[in-house]
Amino acid sequence: MTTNDPLVSTQWLREHLGDPAVRVVDAAYRMPAMRPPTASEEYAARHIPGAVFFDVDQIADRSSPLPHMLPQADQFARDAGSLGIGNDNLVVIYDRGDYMGAPRAWWMFGVFGHDRVKVLDGGLKKWLAEGGAVESAAVAPVPKAYQARFDGHRVRGLEDLRKNSESGSEQVIDARSRERYEGTAPEPWPGRRSGRIPGSLNVPFTDVIDPATGEMRSANELRTIFSAAHADLARPIVTSCGSGVTAGVLSLALARLGVDSALYDGSWAEWGLPDGPPVATGKP
Repeated sequence: MTTNDPLVSTQWLREHLGDPAVRVVDAAYRMPAMRPPTASEEYAARHIPGAVFFDVDQIADRSSPLPHMLPQADQFARDAGSLGIGNDNLVVIYDRGDYMGAPRAWWMFGVFGHDRVKVLDGGLKKWLAEGGAVESAAVAPVPKAYQARFDGHRVRGLEDLRKNSESGSEQVIDARSRERYEGTAPEPWPGRRSGRIPGSLNVPFTDVIDPATGEMRSANELRTIFSAAHADLARPIVTSCGSGVTAGVLSLALARLGVDSALYDGSWAEWGLPDGPPVATGKP
């Protein structure tokens, strides 16, 4: 593991699985329309030994009409502490290996001031392929006191994006599929218009993952991908997606390149509402 790389390998985790300073977290996420089992049911059936379950939908502002929005700092502190996570822990987060969930949780920890956080490259899929141990036993973590410090530089809201549509001071990179970005495919979130934020760029989150290995692509490959999308890595970047989950994959990939980005929490679930701001469709 390198200090600056936000990813850790399965080999590294095998070697440090028993380290009391390391807290392993399963943050797998499934879209509501996906068939059972749910992410929590999959966790209950098998998880990396000692891993606790980070529920993206529950560790969220449940009063918001939008899906899994950031909670307040005091709620995040309670929820993280209840999972046995302390501020001194190195948190290693994984998901099924589809990068649906772990990058979102990684970003959330960063938003609340916890920089000692990594994502398991290749997730549970790679872990299992290499014969990694799993268990189904319930994990009962010892609660810890946790302090959360909100970092607003890592978050963008609707008004920020409205203003940016006029100023263009930050590049917005959309992690959704090309079809959703161009407005030719329906949105999975009910009641949302099709299209994209005007002026936004598109890097489908699946492009930054090697389908053969399930690992994130190399730094050189990532630079090529962002360059092909006309992103300038020297300028400020905001990532966006359908509901703030896969945008975290782009933020994670950018972090591998040493680029700090912000994430639009509401993403298309907010912008795409019927009474939302203007949308663009078609090829840019």
